[in-house]
Amino acid sequence: MLRILKKYRIFLGVFLVFSAVVLSLFYSALKPKKTLPIFNPSDVNPELVDSTIQYKRKYHTIADFSFVNQNGKTITQKDYEGKIYVADFFFTTCGSICPKMTTNLSDIQKVFANDPKVKLLSHTVFPETDSVPVLKAYAKKYKVDASKWNLVTGDKKEIYTMARKSYLAVKLGEPSELYDMVHTENFVLVDTKKRVRGFYDGTNKEDMKRLIDDIRFLSAE
Repeated sequence: MLRILKKYRIFLGVFLVFSAVVLSLFYSALKPKKTLPIFNPSDVNPELVDSTIQYKRKYHTIADFSFVNQNGKTITQKDYEGKIYVADFFFTTCGSICPKMTTNLSDIQKVFANDPKVKLLSHTVFPETDSVPVLKAYAKKYKVDASKWNLVTGDKKEIYTMARKSYLAVKLGEPSELYDMVHTENFVLVDTKKRVRGFYDGTNKEDMKRLIDDIRFLSAE
């Protein structure tokens, strides 16, 4: 038996290597490739979308915007052109979910610190109290890198409109306050073509891992 094995050892070695390669190719071919959906208003919970666009099934993109960041600089869509970014809605005096959300965004900032293609954008839902100096202090507290992450304030109606017509991420507030917004833990992932590619619970560590993986996937496209 040993004599036979020695005689055919080269053949057996080649056969085993060939089999391993074939199996690997089969596995790669059969393994489903990762994809990310492109979200349109009709794909999202109607409670999170303005009624005027709930019917829209394709070609949804983030609208142009103009807000002011923590350094008093005007931030527009041009600052995010060709970027992958994560958007959210918060307020500086929130003592419930905001600290956890901001801490998680800070972690995202660290992970992609050396990737200029990735940025962050946080909108205050209380612009009447979250002035530029207030946002500046908040940014300092959470070590916000202004080249990577903008905390923005502006007209409340415009922020509300962006939340429901662009990011598809915020429920209506009280009827008595048309532009009040129920606070949301949603992080929204936007691709380089201004399309919504994912929603994530900003307080959930497992969702943060998924968000990091999805950003890397988009960045490699």
